Amino acid sequence: MSFPRCALLWARLPAGRQAGHRAAICSALRPHFGPFPGVLGQVSVLATTCSSASGGSKTPNTALFVPLSVKPQGPSADGDVGAELTRPLDKNEVKGILDKFYKRKEVQKLGADYGLDARLFHQAFISFRNYIMQSHSLDVDIHIVLNDICFGAAHVDDLFPFFLRHAKQIFPVLECKDDLRKISDLRIPPNWYPDARAMHRKIIFHSGPTNSGKTYHAIQKYFSAKSGVYCGPLKLLAHEIFEKSNAAGVPCDLVTGEERVTVQPDGKQASHVACTVEMCSVTTPCIFALTGLCAEEIHLCGEPAAIDLVTELMFTTGEEVEVRDYKRLTPISVLDHALESLDNLRPGDCIVCFSKNDIYSVSRQIEIRGLESAVIYGSLPPGAKLAQAKKFNDPNDPCKILVATDAIGMGLNLSIRRIIFYSLIKPSINEKGEKEIEPITTSQALQIAGRAGRFNSQFKEGEVTTMNREDLGLLKEILNRPVDPIRAAGLHPTAEQIEMFAYHLPDTTLSNLIDIFVDFSQVDGQYFVCNMDDFKFSAELIQHIPLSLRVRYVFCTAPINKKQPFVCSSLLQFARQYSRNEPLTFAWLRRHIKWPLLPPKNIKDLVDLEAIHDVLDLYLWLSYRFMDMFPDASVIRDLQKELDTIIQDGVHNITKLIKISETRKLLNLESFPSERQSRLSGVLRSQARRARGAKAVGSKAAEPPSPDAGELSLASRLVQQGLLTPDMLKQLEKEWMTQQIERNRERRESETHSKGTRRKKEPDSD
Repeated sequence: MSFPRCALLWARLPAGRQAGHRAAICSALRPHFGPFPGVLGQVSVLATTCSSASGGSKTPNTALFVPLSVKPQGPSADGDVGAELTRPLDKNEVKGILDKFYKRKEVQKLGADYGLDARLFHQAFISFRNYIMQSHSLDVDIHIVLNDICFGAAHVDDLFPFFLRHAKQIFPVLECKDDLRKISDLRIPPNWYPDARAMHRKIIFHSGPTNSGKTYHAIQKYFSAKSGVYCGPLKLLAHEIFEKSNAAGVPCDLVTGEERVTVQPDGKQASHVACTVEMCSVTTPCIFALTGLCAEEIHLCGEPAAIDLVTELMFTTGEEVEVRDYKRLTPISVLDHALESLDNLRPGDCIVCFSKNDIYSVSRQIEIRGLESAVIYGSLPPGAKLAQAKKFNDPNDPCKILVATDAIGMGLNLSIRRIIFYSLIKPSINEKGEKEIEPITTSQALQIAGRAGRFNSQFKEGEVTTMNREDLGLLKEILNRPVDPIRAAGLHPTAEQIEMFAYHLPDTTLSNLIDIFVDFSQVDGQYFVCNMDDFKFSAELIQHIPLSLRVRYVFCTAPINKKQPFVCSSLLQFARQYSRNEPLTFAWLRRHIKWPLLPPKNIKDLVDLEAIHDVLDLYLWLSYRFMDMFPDASVIRDLQKELDTIIQDGVHNITKLIKISETRKLLNLESFPSERQSRLSGVLRSQARRARGAKAVGSKAAEPPSPDAGELSLASRLVQQGLLTPDMLKQLEKEWMTQQIERNRERRESETHSKGTRRKKEPDSD
């Protein structure tokens, strides 16, 4: 295939200070094992901070060195040769010599020269002493030296070579530090791609805010090129370009981590490819990453905060960057008043929440007001997101309100008039992997707010506000702040680099290898090593399963949501099946996910179905890396389409699911065994009868009625109509229980008093 005349890299730049926030401008490629040869490299994720200092050798963090065990020597078949040449050693005498050796300052200093700090020295000595004292027979050389020390013919310091040899056995890093530093040297990444360096490339950066036309112009260039590649951060976006390209008469294939679609009848690769960024190849001329791709013309789309970094990165390759600035096509304004009440909603409004609980709560309240809303959040499958977006965009659909997370900021075309921030607080993960709860950043706020008012939608002007009045001032302040420039790009260790580490450290776990690699790595100031916590999570999850290092590495790069227990357990099951050399067939997976699946009856069911959809995604992702062991990809994809339809129906009826979930949760029915449910129902019926009886005789002290099993629909209706809130129902239940306890206590006291009175009047009654 000839070199492409145009390659397009679509980028949503990171919206914050955390290195964990994703972006799609790459200087190389995260390793994946697709159909293209040599799909290996480093992912480069842009971020605003650099987490690793550059330059020179640094002192390693010895806390990462996990000691290996060295077993004492048992009886030798040849006998104790050292004892035959000298004499048997007195263990008490040897122990005294070893203690003296440990306390020698000169020995400790010498150990430090060989990389044994105080911690390593102590651990190595404990292991060395146990080895000496517990071995039935020692090597001849150390036996003779110990014997000579006992007789004063040698100095205690003469043990140091044997001690150092033992220390290197339990800490193999000490033996190969220089080699490890060379392997983990990540400086000057552009030099890793000689094919790209041999080309004269043109870099064009399309810079501008949302709805400025930057992506449109880049895609038009992509369509008009003889050959090209679109590369985006989401499957959804790759699918969109795949469909647009073929609709425009430009044959285009689709390549994502879970899917390959070839449009040519003969199965040959089309001249254009739409793919997700991690599926780039730097060894074939048709797919690319920023510093490693082989393309004559590279188009990048992003916000101005990335211009300086991209320019600096290209300066190291000797290439210039042409910047094309774009202005927003439609006006957008921040309102001077907050929404304050959902009663003030208008058609075209989008309420942005940062948690699922808020999504559910807002959707429920909107439904109570007789309005219909669409729902979009991150864990929804792509098909469900598109269906909800289509429902909201359809002018003939009664759904005029959208409730969404910041997932709407990632490329969905939505016809929004007004963005309403339900909150300005969003949980996030920083570059250290720590959870933080802070106000959204300027970049995030601009990305979300920019979805209001689209050039090609019915709303030509956009508006932005908040739900709460007290948040409006903060929103204006956030939007008026300058966007922090992006200062560094992230690098990810390749499978080959980790394999070379494992060659030197064969008994070290993959998670520990990653820690040591990151610690030893050296980067230039424009780069940092990506946060590896998700990779390490998977590595530790499957550590006990016997797999080759390369296979283990691939399993650990599989995209999973570690907050979903079923997805994590599925990765474990997949790895275990693989280790047994047992193919994961369609029949096996059906049993695993308990197919066929029923439509969701409540929110928990819907969340469970989303997790199963992720498991099917995981299967498909692995099927392209291990085709023999995951042989039924086409059938699983059909199964996933059926599941997508079930989830779409559930999301379409999400307010009903929320209502059912709220009712069951409020009445504590989900956590009660059947016997307790029956007992509770009986108590509720009894209480209801007493309440009705009190009402019949005109009692002013009637207790608040509790719904019986046959009147649950009443509670549902009251909640639906807004006449009864969850908190009110809980309070009623609490007050009723308190009254019951008090009545029972009074009844017992009354019965005790009555018995005592009868005993006094009738002493012989017993």
